[in-house]
Amino acid sequence: MTRTQIQLPDALYRRVKTLAEAREVSLAELVRNGLEYILRVSAPPEAASEEWTLPEPLHLGAGDPFADPDWRANLHVGLVAEERISYRAAKRKGRTP
Repeated sequence: MTRTQIQLPDALYRRVKTLAEAREVSLAELVRNGLEYILRVSAPPEAASEEWTLPEPLHLGAGDPFADPDWRANLHVGLVAEERISYRAAKRKGRTP
């Protein structure tokens, strides 16, 4: 076992010491348990160092407007068909226009 020293702020030391006494363990045992817990819930360094790559795009079917490299220009000249939707406010009962 390796022996080491750490520096703690006074307020933190008092809280940790109180918790250790309440659990009837030494301060060193409480610190070891806390460090073991952090290592269990943290991602291992090997997994964090793997290089991430962008996934392949999904094919959106025959109507995919992005399949054409000029889709932006076609959108502005009306070559991309979009469904027309009419938006109207619902009429309130009892009101006359």
